[in-house]
Amino acid sequence: MKCVIAGAGVAGCIVARALARVPNLEVICLEQVAASDHSESGTGLNVGPNAVRALLEHDPQLHAAVLARSYPWHTWRISLTDGTELLRLPLSEVADNPGIRIRWSELYAALRGEAAGLIRYDSRITAVGRTAANGRLSLEVDTSGKSERIDDIDLLVAGDGRYSLVRKLLAGAPVITQHGVVIFRLLVPDTSGGLIDDYEQWFNGPHRLLAFRVPGEAVYIAGTFPIEPGAPVPDSARDGAWLASLYTPHNRPPSAQCAWMIGQIRDNVDSIHWARLQESPPLYALPGAPVLLLGDAAHGMVPTLGQGATQAIEDACVAAHLLEAGLREPRADVATLITRFAALRDERIRFAMQFSLEASDTLMAGADPVAGTLAKSEPAFLSQLERLYRDITRV
Repeated sequence: MKCVIAGAGVAGCIVARALARVPNLEVICLEQVAASDHSESGTGLNVGPNAVRALLEHDPQLHAAVLARSYPWHTWRISLTDGTELLRLPLSEVADNPGIRIRWSELYAALRGEAAGLIRYDSRITAVGRTAANGRLSLEVDTSGKSERIDDIDLLVAGDGRYSLVRKLLAGAPVITQHGVVIFRLLVPDTSGGLIDDYEQWFNGPHRLLAFRVPGEAVYIAGTFPIEPGAPVPDSARDGAWLASLYTPHNRPPSAQCAWMIGQIRDNVDSIHWARLQESPPLYALPGAPVLLLGDAAHGMVPTLGQGATQAIEDACVAAHLLEAGLREPRADVATLITRFAALRDERIRFAMQFSLEASDTLMAGADPVAGTLAKSEPAFLSQLERLYRDITRV
């Protein structure tokens, strides 16, 4: 049998490692960027406790490699930009273990390093088709400028991200729902003198900052501000002074933490990565085709609770377990394995997506960050957060 994995990202590497252990299974993992290209990994991220637990239970060696390149995430703190604290939540109250804080480049390095030898870099899929009446697939691939064809594919795993080419070619581009919020991301050297460490958020009206320290003497900063749903990122946002003003409190000075971040935003606006708060409907399988979609390719979600990469890890751990066991069987049934995966993950993903959107209430136009944050200290919210962090999908 032959399996091709599109994308050596979070999901692709985890699945590739598991499938490489299956006898008589050819595994090819295609990654469109070159091995030395980190242009798509220029910022940082937090990974939820749920993904950390899922990875530990599925692949302790990979878990150790990722943790070695990260800092633990112990606390979620929310304040106003003048320093008034609204919430301080130890994750130990709602999770079985800490999350992590890490650079994207370091996460990729850990994952790809542990999947070494399985990844073909600089390989871009250009077409997907069928090679036989039995439903096997073929791919047209551009590898370092040379075209090649891969035939007789029994399983195609699409972990190629929010703008998945596999999903677009086989099912059409997903419908994107815009929620009227700009999000920007920035990674800067840590010159804060200890002001920034664990995961924190700060509000000035509906304008939110988020920051934490990551390994490599750096600080990850993210900011949001509301726009009309569907509108593009405004040109004014590229003006450092204008952008910094969104987070500067009126009639009172910013806290020392926020003053430092505001200065970093103003001085480094040209290095900012821009996006908008958006999501797309879940899709794990394609009728009549041996294709399994994972992570952002399957379910682009809003990043408010840090569940994008986190749920991709959960997806991958479940898929890796199912596929490794199922493809060892003499009469492996790929379609049944894909159907079982979708049944296991659908409710969990829909919950994570809906809860992430509900938790975005304080980012929307006209939001009251004080009332919204105080509500996040109430049992109704905390019980949902505990479900998110503790109730991982187990096979």
